Amino acid sequence: MTVQPKHRRRTRRGRPHEQFTIAIAILSLVMAGGMVAGVATSALGPSPGSAAGAAGEPGAALPPGDPSNTTRLVHRERITGDITPKSVVASPTGTVIANNMMYSHTSTLYDAETLELTRTVVDEVDLAEFGMPERAGVTQGAPVEAVFTPDGAYAYVSQYRLRGPGEGATATDDCANGDAIGLSAVFRLDVASGQWDQVIEVGRVPKFLSLSADGSRALVSNWCDETVSVLDLDAGEEIREVPVDAAPRGSVILPDNRTAYVTAMYADELYRVDLETGESELVMDTGDKPRHLVLSPDASRLYMTVSGSDRLVELDAATGEVLRTAETGREPRTMAISPDGLALYVVNYYANTVSKIDTATLEEIQTVEVGKNPIGITYEPTQRRVWVANYAGSLDVFDDTAAVGTVEP
Repeated sequence: MTVQPKHRRRTRRGRPHEQFTIAIAILSLVMAGGMVAGVATSALGPSPGSAAGAAGEPGAALPPGDPSNTTRLVHRERITGDITPKSVVASPTGTVIANNMMYSHTSTLYDAETLELTRTVVDEVDLAEFGMPERAGVTQGAPVEAVFTPDGAYAYVSQYRLRGPGEGATATDDCANGDAIGLSAVFRLDVASGQWDQVIEVGRVPKFLSLSADGSRALVSNWCDETVSVLDLDAGEEIREVPVDAAPRGSVILPDNRTAYVTAMYADELYRVDLETGESELVMDTGDKPRHLVLSPDASRLYMTVSGSDRLVELDAATGEVLRTAETGREPRTMAISPDGLALYVVNYYANTVSKIDTATLEEIQTVEVGKNPIGITYEPTQRRVWVANYAGSLDVFDDTAAVGTVEP
């Protein structure tokens, strides 16, 4: 795989861009001043314990235990039932959500300690109750991905499409119906009550979504619009739509709460986005099908899976410079990172495995077998466990506390 840096600015559809260069310069100064340890060790990987974020989320407590690159995964349980999980995401407070698409029409919640199913939330709302009186009646979603607020009280869940009064043409991954596809939405779940309490309209076929460190903004990838939606979460509304390219998928927002990276999966490109001005800048050509992005807990490193090339890429988060690449299993899709930043967990969709990667060396230190078509993964911080979503209908849960030598690599 060849990763070609571009750094070519694209201003499309008249989006403003005057402040973008200044923003990047400020970000670089912040990263240099506040994260010197991470930047200084660019050849060695992120510094251990430099930030306390669960899977890169600022504010989550760093769980006790040995460094994550010295422990090994041990299978604890396989969870089944009426589920078809596209994704699985852990909150910082002991709740895990699995999102089951249009095949099951639910999001399922689990207790991170007991692994018990605590609630099944059906993906139905009446849009008239959320400011859309012209769409009164039952509307059905299709839960794709989720992100929790920093306090774990709410989960924002992207809905692949809406089906009900006022719906548009059928949504599919090939976007064959184009602009006739109806706009979709992000639903907000009140975790305590298990109720959808907010609906925010976004673009067509929204998939991944990421949250800013301060919890004020969300970024949603609109697969069939070739855009990302910037959401003001205090106001509960989309405030701008930013053009990127074909099939936007993974995203991260940097700690300045303004700068984001987005993969354009079918364009084979990585973009940098300014959430304030709405400008998108092409950073590089990535190779075949860049899918997922993860930020290291100290925000010095960015990791990207390139699914069609079976590669993992490490970048400097401030500059977008490629630092290292490594081979993965067959078609890496989603990743998770340990709170200490020392281990990455990568699902290999066609290999039915998970690779554990030591970020200090970017070498695989363990491979474990999971269910069919692993597609989502999350690090659950309160129990030091890794959860894997297998699209064929199960969740695998692993403890990540065993000492080296006590299990097979």
